[in-house]
Amino acid sequence: MSETKNSDRAPAAATGATLDISRRKLLGTVGGVGVAGLALGAAGGAGVYAAVESPDGTSPLTSVGSTEVMFHGKHQAGIATPLQSTGHLIAFDLAPGAGRKEAAALMRRWSATAKSLMAGEPASSGDTGVALDAGPSSLTVTFGFGASFFDRTQLADRRPAQLDPLPDFSSDQLDPKRSNGDLWVQIGSDDALVAFHALRAIQQDAGSAAKVRWQMNGFNRTPGATQKPMTARNLMGQIDGTGNPKPSDADFDQRIFVPDTAQPAWMAGGSYAVVRRIRMLLDTWEKLPLTEQEQVIGRKKSNGAPLSGGTETTKMQLDKFGPDGKLVIPENAHARIAAPEQNGGAAMLRRAFSYHDGIAADGTPDAGLLFVAWQADPVKGFVPVQRKLDRGDALSPFLRHEASGLFAVPGGPRAGEYVGQQLLES
Repeated sequence: MSETKNSDRAPAAATGATLDISRRKLLGTVGGVGVAGLALGAAGGAGVYAAVESPDGTSPLTSVGSTEVMFHGKHQAGIATPLQSTGHLIAFDLAPGAGRKEAAALMRRWSATAKSLMAGEPASSGDTGVALDAGPSSLTVTFGFGASFFDRTQLADRRPAQLDPLPDFSSDQLDPKRSNGDLWVQIGSDDALVAFHALRAIQQDAGSAAKVRWQMNGFNRTPGATQKPMTARNLMGQIDGTGNPKPSDADFDQRIFVPDTAQPAWMAGGSYAVVRRIRMLLDTWEKLPLTEQEQVIGRKKSNGAPLSGGTETTKMQLDKFGPDGKLVIPENAHARIAAPEQNGGAAMLRRAFSYHDGIAADGTPDAGLLFVAWQADPVKGFVPVQRKLDRGDALSPFLRHEASGLFAVPGGPRAGEYVGQQLLES
């Protein structure tokens, strides 16, 4: 798995930690963490950061800026990495006439640039200077391939069956211009300028080999904004991500990552990303009384606890009845329908960003969720859950699915390799 250096995540101001050592010295002496060490951030909050000197050695980096995520590893960064505060999702189509050779050269360029930027260094192919004053700021750059990529590169025989088109859902109002794509890139960082810097570098590296198909920009709460680590809230005000698989779970890798023995072999250690732009009908939602909002979700808005009682992490009592003889968690509550125990154990790692693109033509907020769900197999993860939600989720009237994509995200590159090399050069 990609590792996070300086991974004890909490604001330096809260800990009083200001270490007068260089960032490179620190990164060379502090060991990276494995799966369990990422669990805290995966819950959506911030943990402990160490403060270190800025790259030029003149002053300490802030706690947020000091954290580096490793580019090389068994899995690509940006999947089990703690949730960042700023995100960009961008899809490219290969240019007319570009094929396997051009795609391989592009992935080499992109991988070299991602490696440099994630280390807090200038882009390898030229730098705009946007992030000169910042550290790595938990930057991750993740790459995936859409189904159409394999036809464009004459690699259709190596296209995974898991990339078969997603089924149609009744709530879909999909814009094909903002869906799918040959190549997909996810950028995340805890600093908006660092994220934008990476976005521009990736766009420039594409050169004449690929053109942008669509781009979406998102955000989350900034690490350290709450007194203690907390699961993120979405724009409906709900705590979102409580039931996520945790890296400390014994079956986490089995659910999220493609096993080493799976076919095609080039996907070993990889994952499949379902990407959906889900507009929230906030003007309608916000008119609901609090009690009705909680009935729709099946959880308390204040702390995310199930309506059956307890705290956010308390297991839902799906068979609990109230004094009125009705189920405490309604049959059509979102949390009930989406629960793994209601879907044969189907689970996915939801790692979303909120978005706000101003006011739509009808005068309502164009805002919602850039839903990104990771799983070892979307046929066993996203599809059965979404089918069930599509049939009777109380939340559906307040949502509009406007764009969709499915991408195969190969495993992380080894030292000296680029992302996708086993596919493009084998």
